[in-house]
Amino acid sequence: MPRSVNAVASRARRKKILKQAKGFYGKRKNVYTVAKNVLEKGLTYSYVGRKLKKRNYRQLWIARINAAARAEGITYSELIHKLSEKNIDLNRKVLADLAMNEPETFKNLVASVK
Repeated sequence: MPRSVNAVASRARRKKILKQAKGFYGKRKNVYTVAKNVLEKGLTYSYVGRKLKKRNYRQLWIARINAAARAEGITYSELIHKLSEKNIDLNRKVLADLAMNEPETFKNLVASVK
């Protein structure tokens, strides 16, 4: 009895990889084994990048809040501590937005916790 191979599924699997590698340079786009390796690496980078993006944004927000807070004569850590003591639950994204786009509101907020 001859060996049975599922050529339809194998071809579909390869086509899926090569379709994802479309736009890559040289053999990376049309040689299956090369495309598979490069694509795997690229998907890993994109996964890690999504985590780094969150980290970078938080870092940016903290820098903006700190700069605005120091202009009001208080450090970032003191501000966050006093906000939590007063049960003011504003996340860093909102605080940074206030500091950048609505400095008067941010100034009033700092004055209320001092």
